[in-house]
Amino acid sequence: MMTIGVYMRVSSRDQKQDSQRREITRWLKSHDHDPKAATWFDDVETGKRMDRDGLAELNKAIFAGDVKTVVVWKLDRLARSQREGINTLYEWCDAGVRIVSVTQQIDLSGTVGKVVAGVLFGLAEIELTHIRERQVAGIAEAKAKGIYKGRKKGTLKADPARARELKAKGMKPAEIMKAPGIDSRTTLHRYLNV
Repeated sequence: MMTIGVYMRVSSRDQKQDSQRREITRWLKSHDHDPKAATWFDDVETGKRMDRDGLAELNKAIFAGDVKTVVVWKLDRLARSQREGINTLYEWCDAGVRIVSVTQQIDLSGTVGKVVAGVLFGLAEIELTHIRERQVAGIAEAKAKGIYKGRKKGTLKADPARARELKAKGMKPAEIMKAPGIDSRTTLHRYLNV
């Protein structure tokens, strides 16, 4: 029996996965799959990093042979880097996994799927570059107008050494994130990799 793994990702805690869940659930039902029978994996993390808990669990399930089909809302939920996205899909396709992108209406498997995925990940990487450029331009404009002042003085900053200490004690990233001043997984990973 084929097991379906659903992967969802948002970049920050302010974002919700509701729209992804709704579209994926609709796709599963329209293809005669019970959404409750699927295994759902999710992350609240930037797509620039591949060391995400939910993605790691999905990979483990794939290579254990438990997941034969991966359903995503959009391919950029897997990765924002063309190289990392393609490498991930190559590994999954080589393991005989079918990958479905619901909103892009594509079913990736085999050689053609790898080529199509390469193009889509390339576009996702270009989009990320444009987002950064717009952000830098927006900050520069706000600074010129005197609107943007940067981080507020007195804003609590976390101690990277404390984050590493908590990790050494065996705490998981989600638990360490509750420490004061760690406001995102990106910050946490930066502290742990210093």
